[in-house]
Amino acid sequence: MRVATWLLAFAAAVVASSPSTAGIEALVHRRLPQHVHSFEFSIANASSAGSSDAYTVSTAHGGKVKVEGNSLSALATGLHRYLTDVAHVDLYWYIGNRLDLASDPLPHLSAPLTGSSIVPYRYHFNTVTTSYTSAFWTWEDWELQLDWMALRGINLPLAWIGVEKIFVEVFQEIGLTDDEILDFLSGPPFEAWNHLGNIQGSWNGSLPLSWVDSQFELQKKIVKRMVDLGMTPILPAFPGFVPRAISRVFPEANVVNGSTWEKFPTQWTNDTFMDPLDPRFTQLQKSFISKQTAAYGNVTQFYTLDQFNENNPFSGDADYLRNVSRGNWDALKAADPSAIWVMQGWLFASNTEFWTNDRIEAYLGGVPVDSDMLILDLVSESQPQWQRTNSYYGKPWIWCELHGYGGNMGFYGQVMNITANPIAALHNSSSLVGFGLSMEGQEGNEVVYDLLLDQAWSETPIETDSYFRNWVTARYAGSQSIPDNVYLAWDTLRSTVYNNTNLTSNAVSKSILELVPSTTGLLNRTGHHPTTINYNPDDMLRAWDLFYGAAFQEPSLWANPAYDYDLVDMSRQVLANAFNPLYQDLISAYNTTTTRSTGSHRALKIRATGKKLINLLWALDNVLQTNPHFRLSTWTSAARASAAGQENLEAFFEYEARNQITLWGPTGQISDYASKSWSGLVSSYYIPRWERFINYLAKTGPADYDQADFNAELLEWELGWQNDTSAGVSLVSDAIHIQDVLPKVIQDWEDIFSLSCTNI
Repeated sequence: MRVATWLLAFAAAVVASSPSTAGIEALVHRRLPQHVHSFEFSIANASSAGSSDAYTVSTAHGGKVKVEGNSLSALATGLHRYLTDVAHVDLYWYIGNRLDLASDPLPHLSAPLTGSSIVPYRYHFNTVTTSYTSAFWTWEDWELQLDWMALRGINLPLAWIGVEKIFVEVFQEIGLTDDEILDFLSGPPFEAWNHLGNIQGSWNGSLPLSWVDSQFELQKKIVKRMVDLGMTPILPAFPGFVPRAISRVFPEANVVNGSTWEKFPTQWTNDTFMDPLDPRFTQLQKSFISKQTAAYGNVTQFYTLDQFNENNPFSGDADYLRNVSRGNWDALKAADPSAIWVMQGWLFASNTEFWTNDRIEAYLGGVPVDSDMLILDLVSESQPQWQRTNSYYGKPWIWCELHGYGGNMGFYGQVMNITANPIAALHNSSSLVGFGLSMEGQEGNEVVYDLLLDQAWSETPIETDSYFRNWVTARYAGSQSIPDNVYLAWDTLRSTVYNNTNLTSNAVSKSILELVPSTTGLLNRTGHHPTTINYNPDDMLRAWDLFYGAAFQEPSLWANPAYDYDLVDMSRQVLANAFNPLYQDLISAYNTTTTRSTGSHRALKIRATGKKLINLLWALDNVLQTNPHFRLSTWTSAARASAAGQENLEAFFEYEARNQITLWGPTGQISDYASKSWSGLVSSYYIPRWERFINYLAKTGPADYDQADFNAELLEWELGWQNDTSAGVSLVSDAIHIQDVLPKVIQDWEDIFSLSCTNI
């Protein structure tokens, strides 16, 4: 199946008339209010939509900036190129809008800017991002996100928000009660795994219909804004997961229970799955799709449907797998004849033992028309599956960068893999149709995500040295000048920290300070939840030293929100790296034996070494509290605010917010998977855990050490923390600034920050 054929099949459904540019103009009104009359936008050759997007930016008569393109996404991308490359301003996830810093008048162009995408689609979101990142987002949060996406050329994003309303209405329609339905649905930070059929219900409450309704109203705004900005939303399809009470209304339904997920109790897993060959499956699919169309309009042909995400099929027989996917395709086509089934390819990477090539070919082969399916090769930069599957046996697919799991925080990147490899794939695969982002949670490292999205507009691998320099120039707009040290700091990161080539550790590393303490097994974990430091820690320290010193050369940086955020983040990483040798000293002290007074001598040494480790964690907490994006209270406050003043719901949402980032399950089923280095979480959760560990070591000789006993005692305390709404959320003044906190931290930890003593 050639790319051109697939594009022609989709383009046939595209209306040839020029779309309105009002959505792009409204973006300018929101983000550059002083320049609402400084731009002209026009669509040219709109009939070519569905193939490459192209733009031209020039200076029009009267000095206006004229942006022309063959699609709304092309217009937004052309606008972004002008703003970042010429006006040197941008907007960012945590820093917010900086476009309004553009000079007045805007700079003139000496020559037109032109660009053309090398792939028709630029994709965004992982199914689980809606839980790890946007579980409690407001419309204001979504507005910034959607503007960020549009400017970066994203035109094919997932749109999961509010889907519970559709599930509720479909299930009500067939006679299930509200209680039966709400017992099936999961709370906001865990909804994604309910969508994927891994879990059902909630372990400390029940999702209220009032919240379902509010999210549905939010989704209407999201979908409309996506369309206004030139994006085609990928809406959910009915995946087949149903409340257990389905057997009451459909006694003859062909249903099976899925596999246990992550050792969750049966009450919350083993989801009931309706076989796609059951005629009721098609009935529910048609109802599901039609309700979405009625709510949002006829805005898409793309539907996301994942049934076997970390949840093995009932049978591995090739005919069974082929029939299941054929049943899905038949039902989707019955609901929408133009439907394109979008599926994450994570299942093929996460369980290679089950998903052999023969089984993958059988499953994908159940869709008889290649152009009716789109596969997201979810972790192309580290575990690509397109090569072993012969480009998914002809199905169109998208090269995705997953990069980080659970929203973990750590400087990490693969700048060579995400520039050279997608270009190589484009030359070697006839069915590659897009590049995209599929991170589980949005965190720092924004530069590597920008890099892949910009690679979608370059036929050759981007030269990262000049790219980073241009990115830095726009990042710190608003300062009187940007010292060379800022550029040197980021170039140091580019060539070391952001250039991991050892893919035994293939994603953002988490610090061991965020893990349950143990004498073994914490350091040098590999895989996609590594604890390795994939670079020389001195390189991180050197970059930090250059970056911190830059503000002494240019004091206006202290008032720059981008500099503030990045200095906190870099300081966090330096302190996190320094935790490892202190931990090793602690374990060494514990294992040291002496010929005289062994027990008491060991205990004294353990407590002395442990005190230094705890003091480092307090220093880390003090640094983190200077920025709201590094605070536990920001997360828990958003959870409570999402409850819209309903007291019981506030408590439920805060419990769920706390549980996700710690125990991740009723009794720690996936403990510390989504851990965060946040002020308040460090002080109220990680420090007490390590204090208990140090006390345990001081009281217990190596011969009597029992990790299981320690974990059991710790779990009892952790369970209590989940419901302690005061833990870690003491009031923090926004007047506390990193500029004021860091000198004392450096002074106290001179051995860690030795390169920067001259800046104190």
